[in-house]
Amino acid sequence: MESKKNEAMVSNPEMQNKAIVDALYKALAHGDTSTVVKLLTTDLEWWFHGPPRCHHMMRMLTGESSHSEFRFEPRSIEVVGDCVIAEGWEGAQVYWVHVWTLKDGLITQFREYFNTWLTVRDVKPPRWEIESDNHTLWQSQPRDLARRSLPGLLLAI
Repeated sequence: MESKKNEAMVSNPEMQNKAIVDALYKALAHGDTSTVVKLLTTDLEWWFHGPPRCHHMMRMLTGESSHSEFRFEPRSIEVVGDCVIAEGWEGAQVYWVHVWTLKDGLITQFREYFNTWLTVRDVKPPRWEIESDNHTLWQSQPRDLARRSLPGLLLAI
């Protein structure tokens, strides 16, 4: 039964991408830089929105900070097309969203949103849905921060 589960995961690109991102967070949590390097392309594209002092993930990916300075523990990881979206928060002061884009099993793009609400929308709906205006694919869901006012961004994919 386990082998069928593994076969299904390999044949399903969305599940494979999610597993790669999950492996990245686990490797980062354990300080396993050799695994991290294997999951990222050498020319990773990076984009950030949030307070300048909060480039936590990029500092970890570049080796500027250690895995113990800021712990990323995703509360949810979801697949949206070629993107994998991870979301996490710690109390009422820290909320983050990471959008990872993968190609051929490697992470090629990373977008980090810190203390920012994010909505991901499809800008190319199929023709039969053109009249419908709800093409939201994903939205921030930070339960601990529901009453907090944060800037919001729309990511169009």
